[in-house]
Amino acid sequence: MDQTVVLLAALAVAAAAAVLIYFRSERTRAETAARLAHLAGVADRLAQAQAELSGRLQHAQTGMNERLESLSKRLGDGLTAQTEKTGETLLAIHKRLAVIDVAQKNLTDLSQQVVGLQDILSNKQARGAFGEIQLRDLVTAALPPSAYDMQATLSNRNRVDCLLKLPNPPGAIAIDAKFPLESYDALHAAKDKAAKQQAARAFAGDVTRHVRAIQEKYIIPGETAESALMFLPSEAVYAELHANFRQVIEESFRRRVWIVSPTTLMATLNTVRAVLKDAHMREQAGVIQTEVLKLLGDVARLDDRVGKLQQHFDQASEDLRLIRISTGKVTNRAEKIEGMQLSDEAPAAELSPAEAKVERIG
Repeated sequence: MDQTVVLLAALAVAAAAAVLIYFRSERTRAETAARLAHLAGVADRLAQAQAELSGRLQHAQTGMNERLESLSKRLGDGLTAQTEKTGETLLAIHKRLAVIDVAQKNLTDLSQQVVGLQDILSNKQARGAFGEIQLRDLVTAALPPSAYDMQATLSNRNRVDCLLKLPNPPGAIAIDAKFPLESYDALHAAKDKAAKQQAARAFAGDVTRHVRAIQEKYIIPGETAESALMFLPSEAVYAELHANFRQVIEESFRRRVWIVSPTTLMATLNTVRAVLKDAHMREQAGVIQTEVLKLLGDVARLDDRVGKLQQHFDQASEDLRLIRISTGKVTNRAEKIEGMQLSDEAPAAELSPAEAKVERIG
């Protein structure tokens, strides 16, 4: 009995457990179904979100591609323009380098020429030739060939660098083209006061001796002018003399040897050209006066011939007047003949006194 009750109780418990399990299972399935439905909705929303996100990504990708293409084009254009500018800049740099090369070459040539000039000036004979060449250039540029003579030999057998052939007065003027450069260089190379004083004395002595030599050699009474020119091819030496060696300049004045530089020599040559032109005009004054007298005679003859031609014109005018009278008479007679009636008994028409006068004149 007890076992049966226990068994029944166990069966009841089992049945209750089974019912409980069944109800729980049904509720679980409902919850699961609800969850599945919710998950399906979530999945749909995710799918829609994914589709929307995919569209946005595609749109963003398209915009990004367009921007990348635009950026790439701008970059390409910018690189092309920059390349062109770089090419132009390089070309300009190349041209400037070429100009710099030419300038460098000119500087090199100039330095060589300066070295050559220094070599020339360091040699007395070459320095004298340099002064003569510069003197020749100045003289030939300012005067006609007939106004000067280069390397002329005077009566005392001295040869002058240039002889200006001017009429008397003042006469021919000699120009010497040598200059004392060594003492001038020593003067500028001196460092202390004592050395400068010694170099200055030497320089003044050299210039003074050269002035005396020019006076003795190139001023010849009756052959040349009473003065001569000492040409210094260096403006620096000329300036040094006039600035610091007044006694040497005064000595040259006393000996009538005028010291000139290229600039002052050109001014002197222009004055010489004016003197030559004036002398030539004076020489031609007599010829001009003779030609003017001849011209006056020609004008008088022309006036006489014009008068004779006027007489011919007056005679021709009178002849034309008489011819007009004769033609008028002929015309009048023709008109009378045309109006006349031809008749044997008709008396001959008599001419009026005026017509008779015209008849006599004709």
